[in-house]
Amino acid sequence: MKKLSLALAIALMSTGSAFASPFVNGGFEDGNTSGWTTGAGYRGNTLNAGMTPDLFLPSGALYNASYTNHSSLISAGTVDPILGGLLGSTVYNGNYSYRAEDTTSGGYASVISQKVTNYTDANIFFAWKAVLENGGHSDDESALMMIVLHDDTNNTDVIRRVYNAGDGGGGVDGRFSSSGDFFYTSQWQLEQLNIDASLSGHDFTLSLLAADCNPTAHTGYAYLDGFGAVLPPADVPEPMSIALFGLGLTGMAAVRRRKKK
Repeated sequence: MKKLSLALAIALMSTGSAFASPFVNGGFEDGNTSGWTTGAGYRGNTLNAGMTPDLFLPSGALYNASYTNHSSLISAGTVDPILGGLLGSTVYNGNYSYRAEDTTSGGYASVISQKVTNYTDANIFFAWKAVLENGGHSDDESALMMIVLHDDTNNTDVIRRVYNAGDGGGGVDGRFSSSGDFFYTSQWQLEQLNIDASLSGHDFTLSLLAADCNPTAHTGYAYLDGFGAVLPPADVPEPMSIALFGLGLTGMAAVRRRKKK
């Protein structure tokens, strides 16, 4: 029996990653950015066509540590300071999300990035929201949001979303709503990559870039959450859902009153 138990223990240890916990939320639920690389800098006259996350990471040409305080962890229940309830929840699930770049105008850019190696879980999920101010700039000079999941093994982008607040709305799509000078995503945008046999064991890097307009003014920022192998359910109701629920309760109360009369 002892030999059997020992053999079983050795077998379990040899399977290693098969019994490992799935990758969850990139570490935000620890209340910090452990496991992530963050960076920021002044974008100045850099056009959107030349903007990449690498430019603002610590080894990048535009990195400046003085501006890394523009981004921060966001606690559940935080209301977006620009759009308020229009943007809905600022945390997709759990206690924290991350906001890349601040909510004031400036001409700066911020990045958060994380690499996962030898990835063998069945999926990669992440969720994002963006706010881009339209100041009448062309697409190549306006506030910018870029989120990329890169297959480092094959050197290809497997998910890539790039949006800008160019005049006329040509830099956004149906994911975005508008209010005044702002384009924004009122719902969390959920992304998924299925890890099939051709991708299993590869290395992947997720990078989020958010930038104000060129050279210095209108704001652009984005929220990131839910980076992991299993997509958690959204546990913070959107303000519109709360409002509709409240209207429903009011309606039911009115019906009860009429019945009593």
